[in-house]
Amino acid sequence: MNQLDFKGRTAIVTGGAAGIGAAIARRLEASGARVRIWDLGGPDPVDVADPASVERATAKAAADLGRIDVLVNNAGIAGRNMPTVDYPVEEWERVLRINLTSQFLCCRAVAPHMVRAKYGRIVNIASVAGKEGNPNAVAYSASKAGVISLTKSLGKELAQTGVLVNCVTPAAAKTAIFDQMTEQHINYMLSKIPMNRFVNVDEIAALVCWLASEECSFSTGGVFDISGGRATY
Repeated sequence: MNQLDFKGRTAIVTGGAAGIGAAIARRLEASGARVRIWDLGGPDPVDVADPASVERATAKAAADLGRIDVLVNNAGIAGRNMPTVDYPVEEWERVLRINLTSQFLCCRAVAPHMVRAKYGRIVNIASVAGKEGNPNAVAYSASKAGVISLTKSLGKELAQTGVLVNCVTPAAAKTAIFDQMTEQHINYMLSKIPMNRFVNVDEIAALVCWLASEECSFSTGGVFDISGGRATY
């Protein structure tokens, strides 16, 4: 594993207790960062879809760590697989709240700390589904499209502050999120990947950690594909 220089840097990873988030946290720590995990399943639970919880966690992280250099917005759910016309409104709202509103809340709370320090890296986890739209996954696809637009908007707003904002659009990774999906939907996603395999969480972590590093210095509002050849733009 190539190591980036995160010595003296601090990072927050949402949804970092398992899956992609855990892989990102491990790689950051292996490269010298002090990492704080925000997760309902973590030792100090944080509900990233709740504004008050995010504000409390941000104040605590800033006090404990002294600064917040990196924010990785990874927390998310798949939602149900079913036709749009049958999709329950309450499920739509739940998926958008956890996948999209949570990223807005975390960016809104953490970005001012970074701007004051004149340095920061925000990396949002989107999905290739946010570019192309997956059938029978309307809420998930829409939420990830929203993450892409959130990234572009905030990246432009902060472009001259020293705070860079980018997102990644992975193909599916075989994690616990698969438990929320139908076998038919999993097979559909695999069939769309020219490399004919799912992405490994450590492959995603490698790209995310570069975007979170000082070496990423002239990319902001960017969308970085890691979909095994699926995406065409």
